[in-house]
Amino acid sequence: MNIGETAARAGLPPKTIRYYEEIGLVKPMRDNNGYRAFREADLHKLTFLARARALGFTIDGCRALLALYEDDARASADVKTIANKHLEEIEKKIVDLKSMHATLTHLVKECAGDHRPDCPILNGLSSVAEPVDTAKSEP
Repeated sequence: MNIGETAARAGLPPKTIRYYEEIGLVKPMRDNNGYRAFREADLHKLTFLARARALGFTIDGCRALLALYEDDARASADVKTIANKHLEEIEKKIVDLKSMHATLTHLVKECAGDHRPDCPILNGLSSVAEPVDTAKSEP
């Protein structure tokens, strides 16, 4: 398969596939004319990488998962360890996003949104104030 067909089937832009080749995640064969020739195995790796990246795994995480995917003697515990670590990172991001949401919600509610120049949103962004504690307002 050429890069265009492979890209369409894997759901990745050709530029991403070239990048993955550059950093050694995939190693397509080359035709006599020098063009990339992707095999089914390459397509499976690229699909794997697309799905892992869609779940937010870093390139290093993808590299580790791909190595385990290709290792028939792997222990599923190793895969689970990587996935659990990533899940913990996602959960921390969720906490951070909820805090950001609460702070911004508070600032938006405080702003009159009228013709006056006074704006609690701008004041809040420029101050070194403590984040809003939303735990008190939740049931």
